[in-house]
Amino acid sequence: MRSDYEFKSNDEQRKGVKGAREEKSPSFSRIVWRRFKSDRFAMAGFYTVLSLFIISYFTPIIANNKPIIMSWEEKLYFPAVTDIAPLKWFVDYPQFKSVDFSEIKYDKSVALVMPPIPYSPYEINLSEKLQPPSHKHWMGTDNLGRDVCSRMLHGAGISLKIGFVAVGIALIIGILVGALAGYYGGVVDLLISRLIEVVMCFPFFFLILSVIAFLPPSIFNIMIVIGLTRWTGIARYARGEFLRLKNQEFTEAARALGVSDRIIILRHILPNSLAPVLVSATFGIANAILIEAALSFLGLGIQPPLASWGGILSLAKQYIEVAWWLATFPGLAIFITVTAYNILGEGLRDASDPRLALPERR
Repeated sequence: MRSDYEFKSNDEQRKGVKGAREEKSPSFSRIVWRRFKSDRFAMAGFYTVLSLFIISYFTPIIANNKPIIMSWEEKLYFPAVTDIAPLKWFVDYPQFKSVDFSEIKYDKSVALVMPPIPYSPYEINLSEKLQPPSHKHWMGTDNLGRDVCSRMLHGAGISLKIGFVAVGIALIIGILVGALAGYYGGVVDLLISRLIEVVMCFPFFFLILSVIAFLPPSIFNIMIVIGLTRWTGIARYARGEFLRLKNQEFTEAARALGVSDRIIILRHILPNSLAPVLVSATFGIANAILIEAALSFLGLGIQPPLASWGGILSLAKQYIEVAWWLATFPGLAIFITVTAYNILGEGLRDASDPRLALPERR
């Protein structure tokens, strides 16, 4: 005799299979994303950070004194586009190749399309110094006549770069140290925990100042110093997660099968312990941006002529009574960026916490 399933039509069978698929439990990443999307504040922070990355990536064609498209000797060239990665490193087509335009004046005879803000962040024009915001200079000019809006946009890329590279260094050190302490325990855990406590006893900002004082100020030194001094919080999170997961059933099963400690740490425990660590890293990016701005404000960070938000703020203290825009715009940019990262971190923390239901706050 034929079973009831065999008498069902193909449509009914497909519906049954589809229903069985829909009954499967969603993955942890989907649950986190669903919870995260339901939080409007977290999504606002996410879109703000995403917008900053998009703007900083396309800054060479938004604020530059090079044309986006120009005509020279009956050929089309794209000088501003070559400043965008990866074209700046891999330029194969003749119209994108680096051409010496130093003797060419970018006027209407050669420039077909100019960027919306046709000023370089390093272009000095003393005849227009300390000009207030206008239709020509959207955020005014500084004491050397440089366009503040152009410098703000180029400074955004530097701040984001420092934040991510510094936190990347801190992530590598923190996860490595925390994993060793949490997995092996005993004397290893005791020594590493005391090391973390000793490092945390020093005020971070003064520790960074002490190291920076002996190094030449540069963007790379700032990244390394911030990364080497901000790993303790990540290490504590990683240690706690490894202590919790090392005695779980899947870890015991891997040990029983003779899997090495390295494989257990990297393939079994580490992927399951990254959620709180990455949330901590999100807050760390905001702190790194603040530290860079503070160092630049004190003259120990990004050095002129490179543009940075902290450097513009440092200049503002000399002209605070006559050039309010030098303090307002970089201060507002730092506030919005740090707030967006903090809101994003809070949203990820709430969404990745299995003890919480779908978020109720709106």
